[in-house]
Amino acid sequence: MMVNILKQRAFLLLIKLISRLNWRALQWLGRLIGRLLIWIPNREKRCARVNIDLCFPDLSSQKREKILKQSLIESVTTMIELPGFWCGNPDDLLSQLDDPDDQKTLNSLIEQGKGVIVAGPHLGSWEIVGLFLARIAPVTTLYRPPRYEALAELIVQGRGQTGARLVPTDASGVKALYKTLRQGGMVAILPDQQPKSTRGAVFAPFFGQPALTMELVSRLSAKTGAPVIFCFAERLPHKKGHRIHWVKAPEGIDDTDAVVAATALNQGVENCIRICPAQYQWSYKRFRKHPDGKTNRYATLK
Repeated sequence: MMVNILKQRAFLLLIKLISRLNWRALQWLGRLIGRLLIWIPNREKRCARVNIDLCFPDLSSQKREKILKQSLIESVTTMIELPGFWCGNPDDLLSQLDDPDDQKTLNSLIEQGKGVIVAGPHLGSWEIVGLFLARIAPVTTLYRPPRYEALAELIVQGRGQTGARLVPTDASGVKALYKTLRQGGMVAILPDQQPKSTRGAVFAPFFGQPALTMELVSRLSAKTGAPVIFCFAERLPHKKGHRIHWVKAPEGIDDTDAVVAATALNQGVENCIRICPAQYQWSYKRFRKHPDGKTNRYATLK
């Protein structure tokens, strides 16, 4: 018990120390560690290679390898940035955001009065998107606590700095999302996580591969009439901050046919990824489950 407490305190201290680094230092550190992962055998690299090969079969092996190397650097940089988002000054963080549309896309949807569903995939710097959205309008998001309790408190406090409301990933949380939308509010959901079970999920193509896909986004839209918009923050080169991208949801995302709706949801995620494919979290085992119940895309990973 005492050893576990000490581990948590040490980890929390490391998080706070990293958060004190400026953005130039954070991105330098992220790129340094990312480049090491390119050369050192590791599970993240092997998993990312499987996913990239599955999703981009038409690309040459050289181009896929280039995306792989860039993605390792970007993924580590994303992780290194997290403490800064949780512990930093939100005004300073948001001052380096570039939003070419000047929030007009989101504001026009909010004005319809039906609520808005913002789907934000694991692409670029997703933590800053939550801070950004809450500055525009009140937002409710689902939240699954991490293993370390001390870290959970830090994340909740950090994500709530600009007013976001975090609700649990259970029936009460889903109920809160419906209530928010019916009141004309905004909810934010990560649409590309693989559900733990097939309940409330269907298999739908993602880059041509069957992927177990949540029905929550589509059900929320179909039952409340709330429009869906995709959003992510691209990390700009040369330490120039982040750029917000708004991506229109494909037709059929609110279809009553679950497979049609899930296919549209995945297509929306794809459309975002194709803007900056190297910044997607390719090390995530998105295809762990398969319709035949037997195929394991990652069985050979050690």
